[in-house]
Amino acid sequence: MKHMLMISALVGLLVGLLPAPSFADACYADYKAKQDNPLRLHYGVAQLNGSCDKGSAKSEISPRLSAAGWTLLNVLAVFGPEGLQQRKANAGTYYLRF
Repeated sequence: MKHMLMISALVGLLVGLLPAPSFADACYADYKAKQDNPLRLHYGVAQLNGSCDKGSAKSEISPRLSAAGWTLLNVLAVFGPEGLQQRKANAGTYYLRF
C-alpha cells in the first residue's frame, strides 16, 4: 500500500511538471469583455500569437480589446483549432475579431 501511495505521488508530481499544451497549428482563447456607460458585455474568440496559456492570452488580448474601448474581464480557456467550431456561434461578431 505504501508503494502505491508513493507511485501516485510521483506520477502527480511529474504531471505537474509537464509543460502547458502547445498546439502545432495555432492557439486560440475564448474570453469575456465589457464596456462601460452604457454597460455592454461580449464573449469572443481570439487567435494568439504568443504562448498558449491563460496568462499569456490575457496579456495579448487585453491591449487589443483596450484599443477598441473594451476591458478584458477574463480568459476562459486556451485551445487549438479543434475547439473553434463549437465556439463560433456563441462568439458571433466577436469570433476572431480581436
